[in-house]
Amino acid sequence: MESFSDGVIAVAITLLVLNISVPEPRLLGHHGLAHALLAQWQIYAAYVISFVTIGIIWINHHVMIGRLREADHAILILNLLLLLTIGVLPFSTSLLATYLKQGEGQNLAAGIYAGSFLLMSIAFATLNSHILLRKAHWLHTELPIEERRRILTRSLTGLGPYAIATALAVVSPYITLVICALLALFYASPIATGVTKAPA
Repeated sequence: MESFSDGVIAVAITLLVLNISVPEPRLLGHHGLAHALLAQWQIYAAYVISFVTIGIIWINHHVMIGRLREADHAILILNLLLLLTIGVLPFSTSLLATYLKQGEGQNLAAGIYAGSFLLMSIAFATLNSHILLRKAHWLHTELPIEERRRILTRSLTGLGPYAIATALAVVSPYITLVICALLALFYASPIATGVTKAPA
């Protein structure tokens, strides 16, 4: 299960770079290459945010699955649902990067982008909850219920902000992008992940 998940996550994070295109020389005009590259800032921003977020999910997924001695059918299905939400991120990233500076569709694109992160967070929290609360007897190391609840609470941290980012897309897609960026920075910190060394 872990190897299959790693493969799906690796493909998703690799596909993100396909959104970054080289400016056509014939379309540069009198502004030059530097101007054309800077004009694509929204593509770079969406790429970095999505890359960091998927990378953190990969780390947390390793930690979450690494706690288990075995897995049942429910865990496999919930894991597939999580991978489903991760697999759609290259699409939502491309959608936001394409429409953010357009005169129409940017609000919907931002809503779909943040909504994709929200769905991923829900799927992750659901799987984590199933493992920590319903299948605690399958953990490699026995954890007190207080510790399991603390871990689960940490995994629920992003649900509220992602929901807010999704809702605020109708107001400003840029606010949505900033919230997603701040969440990516937060989740990249050891405080959020609870990981102080690289997963094996």
